[in-house]
Amino acid sequence: MMAEVAYIGGYTPDTDGSGPGITLVELGSLARLGETAASGPSFLAVHPTLPVLYAVGESERGTIGVFARAGDGTLSPLAQRPSEGSAPCHLAVDPTGTRLAVANYGDGTVSVHGIDESGLLTEAWIFPYREGAHAHQAVFGPDGVLYVSDLGCDEVRRYLVGDEVVPHPAGPVRLASGMGPRHMAWSDGHWYVVGELDGTVRVYEVSDSFDSSEGGWREIAVVPASGSEGRNQPSHLEVSGGLVYVANRGPDTISVFAGPELEPVTEVPCGGVWPRHFAVADGHMYVANQRSDEVTVLPLKGGVPRPAEEVFAVGTPSCVLPLP
Repeated sequence: MMAEVAYIGGYTPDTDGSGPGITLVELGSLARLGETAASGPSFLAVHPTLPVLYAVGESERGTIGVFARAGDGTLSPLAQRPSEGSAPCHLAVDPTGTRLAVANYGDGTVSVHGIDESGLLTEAWIFPYREGAHAHQAVFGPDGVLYVSDLGCDEVRRYLVGDEVVPHPAGPVRLASGMGPRHMAWSDGHWYVVGELDGTVRVYEVSDSFDSSEGGWREIAVVPASGSEGRNQPSHLEVSGGLVYVANRGPDTISVFAGPELEPVTEVPCGGVWPRHFAVADGHMYVANQRSDEVTVLPLKGGVPRPAEEVFAVGTPSCVLPLP
């Protein structure tokens, strides 16, 4: 039986980083099990049923890499194709394993790619956007809708995904001006969104009865992502066990809130510098600290992160993807 592992993606020398590509590490021991060459694999995702991993290549002419996962977790390249935009920074596979969505930050383009029975990519639907758009994350909601946070336009774009992919007839959800929505997560009837530009966390209740001008979302709480002084550019947000976790770049902390009211629980050091992403798995939080070239491991006690106990050295990490 294969041990629990994690894949770590990040920036490589050709994308202004120092990472090797995609690094495979054994959780627990933190043994380095392998490295796979890839150009700027800043975000990773796996197919829900097939042994296939996908990676965006965050360059001016963005790419999507498709990799086969062996029984021991090692990767081998299967294919590569354009992301249909510039500087792709996030991708997600829908729960059926038939669609792959990509957020291209550089020009704001969203692309959705078909996935065949072997995990390879097929046709693509491409949605360019207006000047100033910066698509930052793509998330498939429980309603089957594709949600894309647009940091440049202060909105969440929506697409209906079926045999065809089309913009949602109700249009995007408008958020607070100057917020700069970066990452978001769904939990118990609410969307939680972190604002990179205004340093806030906001929670929205969703109902068809709400004013259509609000896009069916109503803001019910907003708090600063960090209690620290100085500029904060929060990055990733996750909800787990009723707790909302946010990584803060600048203060270099992890904030914890109780949802949905966003009552502050604690704020702790992340153990490194510039926490771009983190993942919660098996009672631990794995934090990709981009500027200190390391992934720190914070034990969770009652859901609350404790000081980092272990460190895994890797160049400019930007994504951690644990797998059983």
